[in-house]
Amino acid sequence: MGSTTHSLTHHECERGALWRVTFSPVDKVGGGPVRGYAVAVPINNRPPARLSRPRPAVPGGRGTAPVAVLAGVGVHLPERTVLVADAERALARTSRPGAVPRTPLVSRLTGVRQVHVLPDDWDASDLAVEAAGKLLAAQGLDVADVDLLIFASASQDMVEPATSHIVAAKLGVRAPVMDVKNACNSVLNALEVAEALVATGRYGTVLVACGEAPSRAVRWDVPDRATYLLSAPGYTMSDAGAAVLVRRAPQAVVGAAPVTGTEPGILASAFGAESTHWDVGMLPGGGTAFPRDVERTYFEIDGSRLREAFLALGPGVVLEALDRAGLTWEDVALVAVHQVAVAYLADVHEALGLPEGRTIVTVAEHGNVASATLPLQLATALDSGRVGPGDVVLLVGLAGGISIGAMAVRL
Repeated sequence: MGSTTHSLTHHECERGALWRVTFSPVDKVGGGPVRGYAVAVPINNRPPARLSRPRPAVPGGRGTAPVAVLAGVGVHLPERTVLVADAERALARTSRPGAVPRTPLVSRLTGVRQVHVLPDDWDASDLAVEAAGKLLAAQGLDVADVDLLIFASASQDMVEPATSHIVAAKLGVRAPVMDVKNACNSVLNALEVAEALVATGRYGTVLVACGEAPSRAVRWDVPDRATYLLSAPGYTMSDAGAAVLVRRAPQAVVGAAPVTGTEPGILASAFGAESTHWDVGMLPGGGTAFPRDVERTYFEIDGSRLREAFLALGPGVVLEALDRAGLTWEDVALVAVHQVAVAYLADVHEALGLPEGRTIVTVAEHGNVASATLPLQLATALDSGRVGPGDVVLLVGLAGGISIGAMAVRL
């Protein structure tokens, strides 16, 4: 991910590169070989959120100090990469005439150059374990310090049990666990849940672990053009692991006034959904609707309808989060937004009235890593020095179903 600044230093590891914090001891957590590279980044300090209308005492909001902080973020990207254009050419050679365009279209239209692919003997839980283990080590924490583990991902190892149990077992965590699943908003929703539970006083340290392995559900056997059109959006899907540590803010009291106005933590958030569009992006197999239909175990995505549905949502939820936090765009150093194509960023800038230079592009070189996208962008921005302690970051999630979320965080 390039050269580091201030607190980060680069270290070579077994199969790739590991980025870690210099002041924290880094011990392997969870065992097994490292296959790729990871980023584990600590986060620091700043302000309150504020409420635009009367509400009961809740985490964040106008005039209240944050109750939870994002203490660190970690990302693991598998070492193996595949060039999207090469994969398209191979698909055209092996498919029936007329089923697949002979020249690569997906890479050209989306701007996605390559994707990551997890090792054949890995599952989604392994990606989560790799990222979470690095993050805990970078923070100088033991697995015993985790009060709650949330596995948040569109992917899962199996229908039963919850993948969080598998992640906990591999890490050696003996805390309560749960899965939070909402397509590409899984991590963002898990942060919402973690903040709320920290605010109750029930948990002080919540580990959100994500393992996205969408490559396992991409269809490369395309019998006709109709199947190709539903499968093509999946060719930019990419595998990744991510982890975010949510901890109780120092002397946190729900509804308390800010001490300095620059406290770090989750300032405010807002979420919305328009669930009538649930069928524009599906992975139907494995549930009660199609329990044993192998043909429905691949992504079926209508890219045009999905884009139209997201545009129809409008900027309301994002602007609501900013308003609750008492922020304007001038206060925001980075907008980390879910990315499925480079071209979609222009839609985001236009819809939000966003100033230039506030986003960071990750989809071109890393593909669509589903709900690991926001942690990846945050880790990339921290590693490159784009943001640092005291900066405000807005996390904007978009997911099939469809749903949207926004969370303002001061680092």
